[in-house]
Amino acid sequence: MREARGSRSRRDVRHPVWTWVSTWVPTLLVLALLAAAVGAYRFEWGQRYLPGLAADPATEPEQVLPPAGLELPDWAPASAGGDPVDTSAAIDPDAVAAALAPDLADPDLGRHVVAAVTSLTPGPAGWSTEEQRYLPASTTKLLTVGAALAVIGADRRFTTRVVRGDRPRDVVLVGGGDPLLASQPLSLTEAATTYPARADVTTLALEAAEALGGKAPVRVRFDDSLFTGPTDNPAWRRDYVPDDIVSPITALMVDSGVEPDGQSRSDDPSLAAARAFAEGLRAAGLRVTGQPRRVVVPPGAEELAAVESAPLSQIGERIIEVSDNEGAEVVAHHVGIAMLETGSFEAGATGVLEALAWRGIESRGDEVYDGSGLSRRTRVSTATVLELLQHAASPEGEDLRSLVTGLPVAGFTGSLTYRFAEGPAVARGLVRAKTGTLTGVNALAGIAVGRDGTPMAFVLAADRTRPENRYDAQEALDRAAAALAACRCGA
Repeated sequence: MREARGSRSRRDVRHPVWTWVSTWVPTLLVLALLAAAVGAYRFEWGQRYLPGLAADPATEPEQVLPPAGLELPDWAPASAGGDPVDTSAAIDPDAVAAALAPDLADPDLGRHVVAAVTSLTPGPAGWSTEEQRYLPASTTKLLTVGAALAVIGADRRFTTRVVRGDRPRDVVLVGGGDPLLASQPLSLTEAATTYPARADVTTLALEAAEALGGKAPVRVRFDDSLFTGPTDNPAWRRDYVPDDIVSPITALMVDSGVEPDGQSRSDDPSLAAARAFAEGLRAAGLRVTGQPRRVVVPPGAEELAAVESAPLSQIGERIIEVSDNEGAEVVAHHVGIAMLETGSFEAGATGVLEALAWRGIESRGDEVYDGSGLSRRTRVSTATVLELLQHAASPEGEDLRSLVTGLPVAGFTGSLTYRFAEGPAVARGLVRAKTGTLTGVNALAGIAVGRDGTPMAFVLAADRTRPENRYDAQEALDRAAAALAACRCGA
């Protein structure tokens, strides 16, 4: 009778804890999956910690799955009489214009759209919009890496050293401008899946401790005098360094200037590197007294230990693939040293243009203010970028080749891994391009292979977009580049 009057049975009465669990646990699981996806993309967790869940492109290329939406034809053996692709083939400007017109007219691209397409090797003129100068954003890194490869050399390695100081107990960590120097050695799993290899100050500390011998206390000093001038580029927005958008640039940085917490950047990356080195000495059994101090070592100081970076060709590939701002700025400083004997922002920017001119790439009228493309003052011509790509792809451009091999592949690698969701699916794998993104700026510069096998170098950019349209503008440029891959644009 009581149940008939509306009272609830025992099975209908839910404990408050069970109500909370049934309501929130599914939501939390969804949020955790989203966070894991973002983390896997941003921090390469898949490669670093879950190598067994993904095929290794180097050893199991046949197991790497194509991206969703890409249909690959069945494999068939090539015929003995097949014609090789003619990389010098001219393009049909009218066909290019027709392929690009719909997407370049997208209103989300704003009032200033720049585009240029040409054959992959120097030859007949290609097609371009009337205006060819643009704000390149991170496509500036192509110029930086290209200039460095030209004047420093693809095989160049950067050395971080430890030398004896002026006083018997002093050991000095000397920065050599290694763009990828790390604080800690990678685990065996990380080392097997990380490219390129990294030198680190902990291993360097172990080698230095062995050279020092004994248990006498030591004092750590550090020398970052290879680079000069400000560590914050005056041509950047004032909030870039204070707001941890980019690290101060020095000749002695570990982990790109990122603090061990992974959430912030050091105000003094050289000091942070020296502290990591001091911890390495302690771990090796030495007693370290006092705090690290900045010094300048005299020439001829006795070397105790040294570690070398990967070759510049591999570093350049990494900078282009993931758009590494700090790495690009360090490399630009090296260009300044090579061309003007000064490792600074100003010398680096000037040196990049002079190095390109020395290589025979016309850069007259271009204005470059940094190596990464963060500066909004930079303006370059599409012709400069296209000519650089042509040089890097030519038979004579072997020393610049990593400029091309480092380009992200649409839908597969680097900054294009999760791009090209729209447009012809054939572009995923046939478009390789460096991205460029700032507030109000979207750019792509790279190489596309047309449906008829015609390889093309291209630059597409819109540098006056509305901030609220940034993703729509990005997708419009992706569709335009994809249209090149779907185009029969050979002359």
